[in-house]
Amino acid sequence: MATPNKVAKVAKNNHGGAQEQADKDQQDAIERIDEVQNEIDRLNEQASEEILKVEQKYNKMRQPHFQRRTELISKIPNFWVTAFVNHPQVSALLSEEDEEALQYLKKVEVQEFEDIKSGYKINFYFDENPYFENKCITKEFHLNETGEPSSKSTPITWKAGKDLTKSKTAGQKGDHKRSHAEQESFFGWFLDHNDAGADELGEVIKDDIWPNPLQYYLASEIEEEGGEGEDEEEGEGGEDEDGDNEELGEEEEGDEEEEEEDCGADA
Repeated sequence: MATPNKVAKVAKNNHGGAQEQADKDQQDAIERIDEVQNEIDRLNEQASEEILKVEQKYNKMRQPHFQRRTELISKIPNFWVTAFVNHPQVSALLSEEDEEALQYLKKVEVQEFEDIKSGYKINFYFDENPYFENKCITKEFHLNETGEPSSKSTPITWKAGKDLTKSKTAGQKGDHKRSHAEQESFFGWFLDHNDAGADELGEVIKDDIWPNPLQYYLASEIEEEGGEGEDEEEGEGGEDEDGDNEELGEEEEGDEEEEEEDCGADA
């Protein structure tokens, strides 16, 4: 018959053996998980390479369509400044002087580098204007092999007394993307290279405006059409209540439409 001390010793040995086996099983599971994760990472890397090839392929296929669109846009006066003014984020940093200068903007072009992943540049083409000598102003964004972002831009040759950035303060470097409100001038943006990886305006132009600028050019017209529809509904309600009020409502509506056309012409 085993003594209590011997029984306790055997139980302790059994528990130690079970714990050792559990530790071994856990380590084995960790090693297998690591192997599976390596395989997943390999597939993710392969997918990224193939997705990049597809993007490069379709980027080349889009170029003739972009060129055709540019040719058609050139037939519409003030297309780009209107699109910028109608864009909620971009319009937030446009001063009256910026808008006047952008009246001479005749063409915008976004060019992604051939491999796509290393960066892009945005070209702004201008007619002869009273503000600066440049015919083209470019801002480029680069990503080197280590993932370090950088940017550079064309120096603007301002005409005497016309420098719109002189009293402007460029956005400061921070841990978050710079908001449009922090940029005090559209042209000050060309001078700001503090944090190329957080250049929100560049991303907005490349990823939001450039793919479909027409939607922003037409934005004000769509809003006006919506407003006219509301006016018509109100006019119909007034007709049921009082015929005299309908005539007055039509006159007021006509005045509003004239104001909207004048506002659109100024834009």
